[in-house]
Amino acid sequence: MRPDTPADHTTEAERLLRTAAQYPEDHEPLLLQAAAHLELAGDRARATTLYDSLLSDPDTEHPHLVKALNAANLWEYGHEAEARAIIDGIRAAAPPEAAPWEIAAETLEAHDELEAAHDFFSTALTQLIAPGEEVPYATQSLLTGRHRVRRLMGVTHDAWDELADALHTAAVPLDELHDPKRLWALGSSDPGELRAEITRLRAELGTYRTALSRPFPVAVLHWPEPEMRELLTAYPGLGSEYASHPDHLARLEAALRDLHAAGTPNLGIVTGTVPSYEAFAASEAASPSDPDLLPQYATTLAARGRAVPWPPARSAACWCGSGRSYRDCHGGA
Repeated sequence: MRPDTPADHTTEAERLLRTAAQYPEDHEPLLLQAAAHLELAGDRARATTLYDSLLSDPDTEHPHLVKALNAANLWEYGHEAEARAIIDGIRAAAPPEAAPWEIAAETLEAHDELEAAHDFFSTALTQLIAPGEEVPYATQSLLTGRHRVRRLMGVTHDAWDELADALHTAAVPLDELHDPKRLWALGSSDPGELRAEITRLRAELGTYRTALSRPFPVAVLHWPEPEMRELLTAYPGLGSEYASHPDHLARLEAALRDLHAAGTPNLGIVTGTVPSYEAFAASEAASPSDPDLLPQYATTLAARGRAVPWPPARSAACWCGSGRSYRDCHGGA
């Protein structure tokens, strides 16, 4: 059952903190989840303490994401000036991932700073979407957020709004979902308007349920060549899964392309290590030689925030670690 009351959220936060202490290699995503539950419990000051602890750790992998979450939390309990300063810092740093931009923009939007939110969304999209390239799954929400803000501002559609419309898959169009007049309809006594609003809300709920059903990427497991060599030396029975390292890389790219062609969103790659895999097998009371354990291990790594989104930009470094661009390595047609 999902936490429902402030006490439930506090209990869940404490559980996550204990888990983070038990698995220090995964402490960052676990502490972020704990901080979110503390916010929902109303203990925003303690959530800020967790964010600050992550920001003081030089090994934190996603500092801009932590800063954005911290800014959103600080603004909610009266520290607007500090939140604004953090948001300005995020813009100056220009992080290469979508999440910090989106959280900062939505924080501005939530406090009626529509012009600033629009500017944040637009700046992020300019940075993260290369002309002619497919929009990554994680970046699509920036298009949706910008569309929503522009509807609130009452400005006409542009090319990015049209792209947001094209990527939107729910039955109710974005223009309708983001119509500011919907708020008036909620107070209407007209049965027709109320039925239309119920239809829109169901469409939104379906979109949210789809997102919640896949909170982390559908991930495939990648073994770097030295790790695969060590894995197969220790567990030769897994040789049936891995004919050779080049074959392994080719199979991963082919599997991801097949999933993408089938319409599966939010794809990613997780990189395995032998010690981590052995620890996972021990936690499952299973043998590392069991090939059925491999997809479970991949899913667990993805749930712990270890997935790298696929596909990368064609000019970005390839996911396989070759040092070449994705276009030159695995991104060819």
